[in-house]
Amino acid sequence: METLVLSHAYLPLDRVRWERAVALWIMDKVEILEEYEDREIHSTSLVIKMPAVVRFVRRVRTHLKGFKLSRENVFARDKGRCQYCGARLSRSQATWDHVKPRAQGGLTVWENIVLSCLDCNQQKGCRTPEQAGMRLLTRAIQPRALPPTFAVTLPGPREVPESWRQYLFDLTYWHSDLEDKN
Repeated sequence: METLVLSHAYLPLDRVRWERAVALWIMDKVEILEEYEDREIHSTSLVIKMPAVVRFVRRVRTHLKGFKLSRENVFARDKGRCQYCGARLSRSQATWDHVKPRAQGGLTVWENIVLSCLDCNQQKGCRTPEQAGMRLLTRAIQPRALPPTFAVTLPGPREVPESWRQYLFDLTYWHSDLEDKN
């Protein structure tokens, strides 16, 4: 089971295993806002409900060194769109594309990775966009901030615990995704 972690200002920061959330609570770093009613944690001297949502009591400094290069964060930076044709992509349709291919010495860094649909990625192949006659819609950069759509880092909409929903930024993402699947 996972626990949603909120900043001191109630903004979603991360999801962690319940064990980590309990450790933060024991160290008085977080307060428990929501619990899983049907799950209990037993120790020799304590019985508590499993935390579903916790909030940092004080402000925490995050992202001092920038954001980690990950599929989740590239998806967020590129707003879930192919950077060649602009098509909206689901997480399962999205691929990474090296703007300067690794075969030509391209590195796996923020400034050389973009989100791409499979068709555009295959059309480009092991060429630069210029060599393939394609154009990037936006330049690949290391983000200073990611869009306020925490939903990108969450599991599918049907798997999000009910106790988390009131704390998430953009529920329109979930509603539109649920409507598309029905």
